[in-house]
Parts: sequence; C-alpha cells; structure tokens
Amino acid sequence: MCSIVILKKSENEWPLIIAANRDEMNNRKSLPPDRHWKDKPYIFAGKDLLAGGSWLGVNDKGVVAAIMNRKNSLGLIENKKSRGELVLNALDHENATKSLNAIVKIQKDNYRGFNMFIGDNSNSYWIKSDETSLDIECINISDGISIITSHDRNDLNSSRIKYYLPKFSLSREPNPTKNEWNDWEKLLGSTYSEDGVPLSAMCIKTDMGFQTVSSSFIAIPSSKYKLNINKPIFRYANGSPDCMNFKNLKL
Repeated sequence: MCSIVILKKSENEWPLIIAANRDEMNNRKSLPPDRHWKDKPYIFAGKDLLAGGSWLGVNDKGVVAAIMNRKNSLGLIENKKSRGELVLNALDHENATKSLNAIVKIQKDNYRGFNMFIGDNSNSYWIKSDETSLDIECINISDGISIITSHDRNDLNSSRIKYYLPKFSLSREPNPTKNEWNDWEKLLGSTYSEDGVPLSAMCIKTDMGFQTVSSSFIAIPSSKYKLNINKPIFRYANGSPDCMNFKNLKL
C-alpha cells in the first residue's frame, strides 16, 4: 500500500520528481538506499532483506523504478516470486522505454498483482498487473501530478488519493535547484485521513505494526539545461516522515 506522487514537467530543468512513502510491517528488515548489489553497481536503491529486492531505486542513467502491491495482495506467498526483483530488472536498462519493454515480457503469473512506475527525464509509465486480468497494462504518464497507490493511478475510489491529490496539486512544488521541498515533505508526513481510517492517510500509523517505514524524493535533471547538478537527487527519511528528517544521499 505504498504511495508514489509523480510530478512530470517535460520542459522543466527537473522533468521528473517523485515523492514516495513505503508502507510495510515494521518488523520487515531493510537497508536504506545504496549500491547494495555487487553484480549491479550501477543501481542505487533500498534493499529488502527478506526477499533481496527493492521497492524504489535509480540507476546511473537516470532511470527510476518503483513498485507497489495491488489491492489485497500484500506479502509473499508460496510459488510466487518477490515483486521487488522487478525493480532491479527495470534498473538494468539505460532508459525508461527499454525498462518498460523488459517488464512487459515477464511471466505475469510468477508474481502477485502490482503497480509499477518507471520513468526518466523523457518518459514515464504506469504498469498495472492485476491478478484478475490476463494481461499487463502499460499507460504513458503525461505532464502534471499523479498519485499511484494499491489502486489505479489517480483513482478517486481510493480515499487517500481523493483527499491528497488536490493537496499536492495546490501545494508549492519542490524546487531541487533551490533545495525547496517543504510543502511536499509536510504532505508525505501527514497522518490525517478524511474518513478517519489510518490506512487512508499519506503517512500510515496502525496498532498492528503496519506503518509508513520510510520516505523518499528522487529528482531527475534534464539533459537540455546546464545545471550545477547533473546527477539525480535522492533524499531519504529513514523512518516515519512525520518525525524523521530527510537527508540528501550521495549517489
């Protein structure tokens, strides 16, 4: 039930900015984003220590990949591969389109349902693999703000998306050049839910140990502008974003 907020502005200095909360059982161990895979030194991502994959990462070519469960598909089950390996598979490629082409060729039945985001400074895609459908769907993401959770992209049947999509749309957008992130940091750390259900908040806290365990920003620079920063920016809060500070990670 993770959340990813996508800001796509094709003609901007930073054509792709994503903000993501990872929602998970708090006893599922993981490592903060880094170069954890010796056979894939070009991947910078968080590592899930249970299954060995990742939920979110970026590679040295500026490709971003993230994965979320579809509704009612939380956790591993026997005879199914970990969806976290799909993030590593996507980050094996030099651009988002090649990553997309690789993911759509997977054996769908090997994995539980998922939503996936793949993007770079030119293209962004939402990939949907629902356990009730036969095929994997691929949707090009146009300019603007999108939110993906365990529901469809910008699906107002999700109480979280219905409440927070207007909040993000009306907020001050992050400006990586000026190191301005404040409005979105506050939204990522918001525990408010309009329906009073903790799982509808952006930042989840429950009594059963399921909660928002980390939060991230990734900003991808344009190749059209001469910026002082020519590499992606990765900011990370190692814990619940309502009480943990974000830190810039060295890629």
